[in-house]
Amino acid sequence: MAGKPTVAVLGTGGTIASTDTDDGAEPTRSAADLLEAVPELASYADLVVEEVAERPSFDVDFETVLALADAARDADADGIVVTHGTDTMAESAYALDRLLDGGTPVVFTGAQRHADLPGADGPANLLAAVRAAADDRLRTAGGTYVAFDDELHAARSVEKLHTSRLGAFESPTVGPVASFLRGGIEFHRSPGSDAPRLDVERATATVPVLSSGIGVGDAGFRRALDAGADGVVVEATGIGNTTGALGEAIAEAVAGGVPVVVTSRCPAGRVQPVYGTPGGSRTLAEAGALSGGRLSAAKARVELLLALSRREPEPEPPTEALFPPWSPADGEETT
Repeated sequence: MAGKPTVAVLGTGGTIASTDTDDGAEPTRSAADLLEAVPELASYADLVVEEVAERPSFDVDFETVLALADAARDADADGIVVTHGTDTMAESAYALDRLLDGGTPVVFTGAQRHADLPGADGPANLLAAVRAAADDRLRTAGGTYVAFDDELHAARSVEKLHTSRLGAFESPTVGPVASFLRGGIEFHRSPGSDAPRLDVERATATVPVLSSGIGVGDAGFRRALDAGADGVVVEATGIGNTTGALGEAIAEAVAGGVPVVVTSRCPAGRVQPVYGTPGGSRTLAEAGALSGGRLSAAKARVELLLALSRREPEPEPPTEALFPPWSPADGEETT
């Protein structure tokens, strides 16, 4: 009879590890402490633990993300669980999906209620994450995920859509990959990730995010360029439209060799090239702006920053080889 799989738990702090202090909630518990509080974990896997960081996720930097990726690569395990704060969990999970080869499943989890509150959700989420990382189907498929409130989400599609409720994470448009039941894991679609790996040693690029809206001009965009931005992500309205002034500035930047990625501030759906006029999505596409597809502005920023920080970057700026085309192809993968 085969033994239990080995799951490496990588701790980074966050609410799941936080308790109340005189200065407010702060990470005070190690990943080892979290494991001790959930003895049921031993039924699913042999566990090893490593503390990578101890910080709230709203203060996580790319150096921490790259250190986390290194720890995941070095882990001698069948699956990996990352305990992480919820504020930037979706971004960190997406980054690891791009930085790792996808062979070993990586499952992020955390909590909305810190560890010393009644009804703290960290133990249940941690149990779900270990169950997922130890699951045969996920170990075969690989990929990066978020396990939260009895659901498993793909890193590419998951977003934090509520500030405080326990079911804060959703995958707009596509839904979760699986649900956790008492007797097992029910898969709703095939797990796995085919995202090509980006070889990044240091996060060297500067990529701001700017939003369009009623009356937004071009001053903020041009200040970002003057300050040395290597690329810009624009959170547009609707299916990828901006004000005319902002659209003209985007076209000028792209013509000057600065990559600009257009996303939508809508939580579901994708950008599409439909409207003319200087800020219309079709005009921006024809000017050479890159499509963010279904990516949020935060994830598009991660993608562009990593692409611009590659150890051996392509001779040309990032193109549709890294970002989705403006118009989806027939049968396009929805994750």
